[in-house]
Amino acid sequence: MGDHMKKVLLLAGLLACAAGAGQAQEVTLKAVTSFAEKTQFSKNFERFIEKVNADGKGKVQINYIGGPRAMPPFEVGNAVRTKVVDIANVTGAFYTNLMPEADALKLISKPGSAQRKDGTFALIEQLHNQKLNAHYLARQFHNVPFHIYMNKKIDKLDFTGLKIRVTPVYKDIVEAMGGTTVTTAPGEVYTALERGVVDGYGWRVTGIFDLGWEKVTKFRMEPAFYSVEVGVLVNLDTWNSLNAEQKKVLDDAAIWLEALESENDDLIKSERERQTKAGIAPIEFSAVDSKAFLAKANEVGWASVIKKAPENGAKLRALAEK
Repeated sequence: MGDHMKKVLLLAGLLACAAGAGQAQEVTLKAVTSFAEKTQFSKNFERFIEKVNADGKGKVQINYIGGPRAMPPFEVGNAVRTKVVDIANVTGAFYTNLMPEADALKLISKPGSAQRKDGTFALIEQLHNQKLNAHYLARQFHNVPFHIYMNKKIDKLDFTGLKIRVTPVYKDIVEAMGGTTVTTAPGEVYTALERGVVDGYGWRVTGIFDLGWEKVTKFRMEPAFYSVEVGVLVNLDTWNSLNAEQKKVLDDAAIWLEALESENDDLIKSERERQTKAGIAPIEFSAVDSKAFLAKANEVGWASVIKKAPENGAKLRALAEK
C-alpha cells in the first residue's frame, strides 16, 4: 500500500472517529415530575422540556417519564440522589427527610433572580449538593401562595377539632393553630374529603381544579401565606458529566422557565374567580387577626427549620430577611 493510500485511509478513519464522537455528544436525561402530568405544577416543567429538546438537538435531550403514575412523589428526591432519574420537577416538601432545610424554601418568597444575587441560591445549591447529591437548577412559583381549604366554616383563627391534610409545608402552622394533621399523597385527598376523613387541606391558590377538589371543597381561608417552591433538580453526577454546551442549554432554559413567573398574577386572579363560581367561599378575618396569623405562620415555620437544622436554618433565615 502506498503512502498516499495510507494517508487517505488514516484521514478517513479520523473523520469517522470525529463523526462518532460528534454523535456521542448528545446526551439523553431521564426526567420525572412529582405532580400529575399536565397539571398546574407540571405544565411549565413540560414546557421547559420542550424548550431543551428544541434548543438542545445534537447536545442534550430529555426523556420525560411522567408523574406520580411513574414514581410516588415522596420518592422523587431520593430518585434524583441515587440517579434513578437525572432530572426532576419536585417541591422541597417532598424530600425534607433527606434535607430538613428544604422546609425553609416555602419561607423564601424572593424570585430566583434575586436569590442568585444575594447569596441565597448559592447556599441552597450547596445544601442540595451535600444532602441530595443534586444541582438546584431552577426555582418556580415563588409568587404563588398557599391557603387552607375547609369544609367546615370557622369564625376564629383556631383549628381545634379539625383534621387537616398536610405536607411538611403546612404541618407546623396547622398544629400551632390546634388542628390535627393527616399526611396523604395528593391522589388520596379527594376520597379523604368525600368520606370526611379530613375536614380540609393545605394547597396552593392554584391547581385544585386540575385534581377535581372543587367538587368536595366549600371554603378557602384567608389570608394566603408562604410561597410555593417547585425546583428543578439535576443529579449532581449527571450535571458534572455534562460539557459546557450541554450545561448552557439547561441553564438558559432554566432562566426562561423562571421568567414564566410573570404569568402567575393573571393566573391567581382567574383562579380565585373560578373558585368563587364553583361555590368555594372565602373565610376572611380582620386585618389585625390576619397579620397575627401571618406572623405566627412565619415564626413557627422558621422555628421548625432551625430546630431541625440550627446552623443552616439560621443562615437561610438571615438571607430570606435580607
